[in-house]
Amino acid sequence: MTVWDDLVGQEKVAEQLAAAARDADALVTAAGTNTPPPEASKMTHAWLFTGPPGAGRTQTARAFAAALQCVSPDRALGGSPGCGFCEGCHTALIGTHADVTTVAAVGTQILADDMRDTVRKSFTSPATGRWQIILVQDAERLNEKSANAVLKAVEEPAPRTVWLLCAPSLEDVLPTIRSRCRHLNLLTPSVDAVADMLVRREGIEPAVAAAAARATQGHVDRARRLATDPAARERRTAVLKLPLRVDEVGSALKAAQELVDAAAEDAKQLAEEVDGKETEELKAAMGGGQGSRMPRGTAGVMKDLEDKQKRRRTRTQRDSLDLALTDLTSFYRDVLALQFGSRVAIANADAGDTLDRLARAGSPESTLRRIEAIAACRDALDRNVAPLLAVEAMAMALRAG
Repeated sequence: MTVWDDLVGQEKVAEQLAAAARDADALVTAAGTNTPPPEASKMTHAWLFTGPPGAGRTQTARAFAAALQCVSPDRALGGSPGCGFCEGCHTALIGTHADVTTVAAVGTQILADDMRDTVRKSFTSPATGRWQIILVQDAERLNEKSANAVLKAVEEPAPRTVWLLCAPSLEDVLPTIRSRCRHLNLLTPSVDAVADMLVRREGIEPAVAAAAARATQGHVDRARRLATDPAARERRTAVLKLPLRVDEVGSALKAAQELVDAAAEDAKQLAEEVDGKETEELKAAMGGGQGSRMPRGTAGVMKDLEDKQKRRRTRTQRDSLDLALTDLTSFYRDVLALQFGSRVAIANADAGDTLDRLARAGSPESTLRRIEAIAACRDALDRNVAPLLAVEAMAMALRAG
């Protein structure tokens, strides 16, 4: 199994990256033997991966990082980098490789403070691997200062440093940065391709895999979660019942409150899993240890960690709400399709009775207004409107139709 096997529906992109990884391997080999490097190399120092949610931007970038760090002995015999089994591939894929640094937004932005050490590291030589790789998962969340820091690093990179930036679209990245990157656009995988992946890689029953892939419309990560996590299926079922609960003002507001509470619970569960471990690790690193007092002068460091964890909880709650709103949008899209007399590619076939009922009760114009209300709620959340206020406004708009 190579590192490219998990790139669902991205065959052309995988071919381009595999060719670049082969040239990158030749460049490193040439540097170590004083032989001339390839003249027409497909490798470059900065890459920008774009594509819709669920296309696998980060997964593609990480697969490329693994191929660049591949140390399989088969390479010397003509094999391609990216075996998926060697230490370089394995540690890069699971995120523990010393020379693969991953940057993700903790809150709504990637701050300059979050990038400072990473940019500094990008100018150093690889410690153990073949390349120094910086993977920025949320390049669209770079603010002005952090984006300028990245720009300087991308303009004049170290010889063995590679930047891998991921964003939804070209327009989400500064023109000065994207002009210095090689751009690869990923496509939404087909429903059949996602279902096939779930069967082959996760051992999911074909019927369950097909239902999960259809419900998420080609979103790989959400399909995997929906197929493997019963709690995720329960939350989706609850979300899809919301359109039937907005007939009365009281029930609409109650449904909004429950939606926000469920997202907050998701954030709380993640915090319980991650925050405690982070705090104990930092205390140990600062010489505190369990049950002992922290050394003097470390209060500021602990406060910074608490602020980071608070930003992460806020983002997790908003991300959970965004998933619910995506499911709602998909639901009303199906209603609209039925109103126009089409049953082709209905995503929420398991809610067929509800879809039919709402399609008969409303008009295409009212369904479009409801879809616009959901989009307005997502925009409000992006502008940091209080989640409950945004969701309540959406619920009332859904009621009005």
